[in-house]
Amino acid sequence: MATLGTLLYTWAKGKLVGTDAEGNRYYTERSAAKGRRTKRWVIYKGKAEASRVAPEWHAWLHYTSDKPLTDVARQPWQKPHQSNKTGSPEAYLPPGHDLAGGKRDRATGDYEAWQP
Repeated sequence: MATLGTLLYTWAKGKLVGTDAEGNRYYTERSAAKGRRTKRWVIYKGKAEASRVAPEWHAWLHYTSDKPLTDVARQPWQKPHQSNKTGSPEAYLPPGHDLAGGKRDRATGDYEAWQP
């Protein structure tokens, strides 16, 4: 959830640009700024986690594009956005990782150690 200061600033100066599939709302300043770029920000639905920003909105937030890339057709090979799971119970743990049992397959003999 956004802080009280962010919510007040958004209410006073923000203009809603759009929302993403996850429910995050993206804002920009209502009036044009003099001598600087117009501020852009996101108010997350739920816990504030930067990896929850979809790629089409990430480009807009970081001034890579002038408008969000939401109207660009998705390619068939593109997967839906997923947030970063690192540090959570859903995080990927490779075979042999201590938290995944700590056991891995024995070496097959195709490994040759480097020697200077």
